[in-house]
Amino acid sequence: MEELDFSRPAREPARAPAYDPEVALEFFRSAGKEEQVASGTRIFSENEKASRFFLQSDKMYYLLEGEVTLLVQGKPVRTVTPGQIFGEWAAFSESPRSATALATAACRVISLDGRGFQAALRSNPEFSLMLMGTMIRRLRAMLGQLTGIPSAASQEKDSRVFDKGLLAALAEGLGDQVRVRYDRGSVIMVEGQAGVLMYVVLEGRVVITLRGAVLQYVGPGGVFGELALIDQSARAADATAETDCALLAINRNVFLNLVKSDPTFAVSLLSAVAERVRNMAASFN
Repeated sequence: MEELDFSRPAREPARAPAYDPEVALEFFRSAGKEEQVASGTRIFSENEKASRFFLQSDKMYYLLEGEVTLLVQGKPVRTVTPGQIFGEWAAFSESPRSATALATAACRVISLDGRGFQAALRSNPEFSLMLMGTMIRRLRAMLGQLTGIPSAASQEKDSRVFDKGLLAALAEGLGDQVRVRYDRGSVIMVEGQAGVLMYVVLEGRVVITLRGAVLQYVGPGGVFGELALIDQSARAADATAETDCALLAINRNVFLNLVKSDPTFAVSLLSAVAERVRNMAASFN
């Protein structure tokens, strides 16, 4: 990771912005490629994985003209109209496509692959907030519907976002100014409480609970609290130090500077949020 300079804070919006087509268009044009798509073309297919032989599978798209239908198991679930984006998770997640995209009219799109996505983030880190805000709104809607207790598998799985190398670079770049410690049993955050920080676990383990049910355990390299950081709304769950813990407490300005300095930080976090949305959606199936 490059040396971080926080002497000039990034511009801080009051809340995570709602989706703005003009902001998205500027982002895609900065590093994307315009393409023509004939009516009836399958742009990507459900369950596709990225590979060097099928490069469409890691692209995200901005629709300039035409219409695209997204299908899950052959059934239409969403119609994409001009000004909207689709296929965005593939640019920062290794998970297979969750839907098929079919051009139901002749289309003009701007495509952006994973490498282009990271390049565009350097010049417009705020876009990551907008994208994460969209995913988090979906996640909050699912949490609002949650009535059962999560499965034992989800309770026992540690949530690692950053590998050891990136975690070490992150800790070194940020320094002691953002490092905090909690003793075993300490409450870190409470559901419904206002929050402005996200946390990265350096040492120890944190347990995340919702109305007494364990949602997940977060160990070194894992993150939590990012929902409130992005949209500055109330905490969605409780967090308690299961062991003595060392954490990095990151506010919005630090987050934006991190994205600008090293886009892999945002890519890792976006991937983690996307995976949570996928897992939550699967729990309703």
